[in-house]
Amino acid sequence: MSMSVPPDDVPSPPSPPLPAVEASMGPPVGPVDPADQPQPRPAMVGQHISAVLAPDLPPDRPPPRKRRFWLPLGLFVVTCLTTFLAGCYHWYPVFVGQPAPVERPNGSYVRDSRDEPAAFTASMLIRRNWRDGLIYMSCVMGVLLMHEMGHFLMTIRHRIPASYPFFIPLPLMLTGTMGAVIGMEGSRANRKEVFDVGLAGPLAGLLLTIPLIVIGLMIAEPSAVEPDRPTFNSPLIVRLLSPMLVDATRVPDGNQLNNPFLMAGWVGLFVTGLNMLPISQLDGGHVSYAVLGPYSRWLGRGLLMVAIAYIVVYDARNWIPMLLIVIFMGTDHPNTADDTVDLGPVRRTLGLVSLLIPIFCFTPVPLGIPH
Repeated sequence: MSMSVPPDDVPSPPSPPLPAVEASMGPPVGPVDPADQPQPRPAMVGQHISAVLAPDLPPDRPPPRKRRFWLPLGLFVVTCLTTFLAGCYHWYPVFVGQPAPVERPNGSYVRDSRDEPAAFTASMLIRRNWRDGLIYMSCVMGVLLMHEMGHFLMTIRHRIPASYPFFIPLPLMLTGTMGAVIGMEGSRANRKEVFDVGLAGPLAGLLLTIPLIVIGLMIAEPSAVEPDRPTFNSPLIVRLLSPMLVDATRVPDGNQLNNPFLMAGWVGLFVTGLNMLPISQLDGGHVSYAVLGPYSRWLGRGLLMVAIAYIVVYDARNWIPMLLIVIFMGTDHPNTADDTVDLGPVRRTLGLVSLLIPIFCFTPVPLGIPH
């Protein structure tokens, strides 16, 4: 997800050099010593290209701010840990450190003498399921990293100041993460650049998400019916692929057991579908504004009304925090630096098609948690 806000760690481009005064004073009198002429600065190995090309700043102006490094790195490490633990917990809805049940190979829970799911400590779950934890962590962090690097590399291409990705750990063992976000100075980007940055992330994430879904469905194992297990409702694209990929002889009723590949792909689809909703400064909001211009605001406002009605009618209170975030950011997408830039037929067609992504990847009822 990319947000067009100027965070503190977004490097600001240097101010343009002051105009030369020699032009108004005429040519210099007498011979000019070459040693007095300004010399170009040598580029250092590994130095950012924008820093190499930037002129020297006047002494009365502050230097450009550098990207914050240690906070994004720390959040990345913590999110790796929480996603690893979520895989070890087999995506059970408890907080990290709390006990959780353990599944047998057929998907049923190990039960105690009262026929209740036996509670296993976190250390026991790690020893038992550490392989699943590593696979899930690697896959889901790979999906999120590809998504955010799609945004980040496009900001570098268009020289838009942006932060490194901020990963969001989640101590709830359902997924272990709430995705990631980068901050950028979107006011410096024109219509075409906003389109490129907004769409690059979801498309890059889907390049890994779809293969993970395919692998997860192909290796799916049958699961016993367990009323205490949370259910992860499949989006449309998974329901379309399941009949073609799931072995009907091995999983005759379609009730397959979750595996690390399938769950990482599920998280990737959910994050992509949610971010591509055409509203506010979500990725879909960037794309819809670039394609539809000011008319996209009516699309976003209509979607907001539908979301509020859905929450009220179906008592979907779990969506209230997301609704408040969108309202806080603003339903309408702000103007770009230049709205007159033409997208061209290729970008316009790709943008219109990409607005269908939420239909295939997003589900308004992602989870079913037993009480």
